[in-house]
Amino acid sequence: MSEALAEAFEAQRGRLVAVAQRMLGSRADAEDAVQEAWLRLARQDAAAIDNLAGWLTTVVGRVCLDVLRARRARPEASYDDGLSEIVVVEDDASPEDDAVLADSVGLALLVVLDNLGPAERLAFVLHDMFAVPFDEIGEILGRSADASKMLASRARRKVQGTRRPDAERHRQRAVVDAFIAAARAGDFEGLLRLLDPEVTWRSYGGRGLVVRVGAAEIAAQAQRGARAAVTLRPAMVNGEPGIITWGSTGRLLGVMACTVVDGRIVEILSVSDPKRLTGVTSAPPPSSKE
Repeated sequence: MSEALAEAFEAQRGRLVAVAQRMLGSRADAEDAVQEAWLRLARQDAAAIDNLAGWLTTVVGRVCLDVLRARRARPEASYDDGLSEIVVVEDDASPEDDAVLADSVGLALLVVLDNLGPAERLAFVLHDMFAVPFDEIGEILGRSADASKMLASRARRKVQGTRRPDAERHRQRAVVDAFIAAARAGDFEGLLRLLDPEVTWRSYGGRGLVVRVGAAEIAAQAQRGARAAVTLRPAMVNGEPGIITWGSTGRLLGVMACTVVDGRIVEILSVSDPKRLTGVTSAPPPSSKE
């Protein structure tokens, strides 16, 4: 392979990894898909490729489609360690912030993974997130441009149908606020009332993932954590109500998200690993402690 072609591929790598990660939900799987495209390119007559960017998108799309179909047949397959990109916006966000959240890989990917079939998912991601024309999407899927457009439209309706109304969002926020208040007050019984008996807490720290299960254990952990001198602010984290936490110097210490069902918290996700927090952007902490 010529040096010029290798450089042209490297110029496309970042975009290709982004495309694959949004379809597969795993950075490692995305890089594998792009590597496969590189191997296939090495076996091709480069002079016969008129549009390298389009050719690579097609190859990566087909590789991802194969992976998605394989996962469909083996639903036990996991995605990395279960944590995708972290997306944080201030709670009571503006419509512009809601748009950022809905289009982000964190929330949109979670919705897509749960609700879309492989063909729908590919059409939705390629067109709505990367503006790939439907005729090119059709070539990847082996369908017409009109059929690809219908797939994307159906996928879009499914994604939009998962967005929660404001009233439900406010009820869930009230549960999370009550949980934080009970933790800070040392109200163990109050915490138990807000937690599902089988609640799970996944905590990503500097030493890796720690999983806790059960209301009593998690209530005790919440009490201990609430003693720290930190500043908190409500936030939406990957589409769920949660908090952002800062230290006394204004350094971001962590984010937490809670999944609320029928008035109780059924799952908690917290991230304090500095490496994972590097890409998290949010408003600066308030000047006074809350």
